[in-house]
Amino acid sequence: MMSVAIYPGSFDPITNGHVSIIQGGLVAFEKVIVAVLRNPKKDPLFEVQERADLIAETFRGEARIEVDCFDGLLVDYAKSRQARIVLRGLRAVADFEYELQMANMNRQLNPDIETVFIMANDAYFYVASNLVKEVARLGASVSGLVPTHVEQALRDKLKTHR
Repeated sequence: MMSVAIYPGSFDPITNGHVSIIQGGLVAFEKVIVAVLRNPKKDPLFEVQERADLIAETFRGEARIEVDCFDGLLVDYAKSRQARIVLRGLRAVADFEYELQMANMNRQLNPDIETVFIMANDAYFYVASNLVKEVARLGASVSGLVPTHVEQALRDKLKTHR
């Protein structure tokens, strides 16, 4: 049976920190499903399909990565994809507390689901989508924080959202 991990998130937009976590996941798992969450609590800059397209472009040519979208409970989505591993990235201690709570809730909801944590590359431990969007909104370069095509998409999107 192929080892498959699901890496869920908002990815609004995908950052080089996310890319680093996904690449780390490919070391441990044969396939990583990057699952873009439709979260009604958030007001995203990019639509779900736009986020999925940016991720797919980031990993174009990598057959072991699949990009998908989902809503509802992660454990239900994982079950529908016959995946038992949830991949999560950790940047700092603050991430751990939240991620531990989510991992335990997911385990409570479905004991067959395990969460595996991968440390973010230290070059990106401070990078978060919200911070990247804020820096870009204020007119600074986000070069090196997001893939090049994402930087362009971010600039284009912000021109229409001012």
